[in-house]
Amino acid sequence: MSSSPSSYPGGAQPHAGTGAAPAAASPAQRDALYRKLTWHIIPFLFLAFIVAYIDRVNVSFAKLEMLSDLSLSETVYGAGAGVFFLGYFIFEVPSNLILHRVGARMWIARIMVTWSIISCLTMFTQGPMSFYALRFLLGVAEAGFFPGIVLYLATWFPSNKRSQIIALFMVAIPVSGAIGGPLSGWIMQHFGGMHGYAGWQWLFLIEGIASLLVGIAAFFVLQDRIETVKWLNADEKRLLAQDLAADDSTRAHHSVRQVFGSGRVWLLGLLYFCIAMGNYGLVFWLPTMIRAAGVANLGNIGLLSAVPSLVSAVAMILVARHADRHNERRMHVAVCCLLGAAGMVASVLLAQHLWWSMAALIVAAIGINSIAPVFWGIPTAMMGGAGAAAAIALINSTGNLAGFVSPYVIGFLKDSTGQLLPGMIVLACALVGGACIVMSLKPQRSHA
Repeated sequence: MSSSPSSYPGGAQPHAGTGAAPAAASPAQRDALYRKLTWHIIPFLFLAFIVAYIDRVNVSFAKLEMLSDLSLSETVYGAGAGVFFLGYFIFEVPSNLILHRVGARMWIARIMVTWSIISCLTMFTQGPMSFYALRFLLGVAEAGFFPGIVLYLATWFPSNKRSQIIALFMVAIPVSGAIGGPLSGWIMQHFGGMHGYAGWQWLFLIEGIASLLVGIAAFFVLQDRIETVKWLNADEKRLLAQDLAADDSTRAHHSVRQVFGSGRVWLLGLLYFCIAMGNYGLVFWLPTMIRAAGVANLGNIGLLSAVPSLVSAVAMILVARHADRHNERRMHVAVCCLLGAAGMVASVLLAQHLWWSMAALIVAAIGINSIAPVFWGIPTAMMGGAGAAAAIALINSTGNLAGFVSPYVIGFLKDSTGQLLPGMIVLACALVGGACIVMSLKPQRSHA
């Protein structure tokens, strides 16, 4: 994660700073090492992703008041929610290449501080143009955060640990829903009208300040180099570098130019686009779907939106562990895509029956939220070095264009038809397409 081209954190080599090669480590020693790594690295990244995701999707709750206050249509909301991803797409690859050079500590902190400031400024939205501009700038500011973390984890954990480690990090998505939903509903209910500002304005301000504090902390908490980590002893550092060297030897190293010319990388980007269509359809429209099922109170919508998130958080970890244990990812991704598709459509078809609709939303959340941790085990096992930084960013940015397409299409179809069902059918088709794409991929390694 530094200017060194090495794929080890800070350019560490297998026996950096040591004498003779260490004796072979026992399984118990390796388990202890990776438990220690997990406890020292994942909790802060988990917290950072929670505040990032809340800031990204809190517009779905702000929408419940914002549209009427500013006289915005569903189509304008969908376009504004999605234009975030255009800025994200344009600056994703450059951001990840900079992170590869300067290190995660400095760059992740920069990303978080700038996006939190822009998130706070969203409270001053006046109409469609200012809404579009602020959402676009928020995407520019956040570009590189998620792929940067995936790259960071790939330089601390070998590929046979990676799906479950990424799952522990990405479980922040459903947890952010479980926290962000009730929190957003509570803020809008209790702060609305205070000092002349609407509830949705307080929502952007309060949740943006939380991100700012975490961003400042990132500069002091994250570590870029094995050698500077104080919570690993010399033997643990040698063992970690040895494992990373062995894992790195199985990965191809490509230039940035080769990555952009790789058909497999672009196909993975298309696959991630299909996955993200379902994901952003769920996160941006979940409150609206719950309201359509007959729930009017904002606080109750927030509480109910937490249920699919909490259940899927457990499912994410279990699915990722199962994928790592069996060294199989394609079938896991495909099955989860199909579950997500079925759940999204069923939730709307059953909208007249609240609890059946909620059960379908839980199935959708289990399927959709369980895909990404397993999916990211595929590209991170393929390549290392600057090529990995570019490939991860390219796949993520291409896939996240769905963040623009998904809410815009659903908003347009809802305005045109007055119903959510046509939009949910489009999302289901995207997820089924993703299942077909992943099963068409020929695994290059046993881990894919």
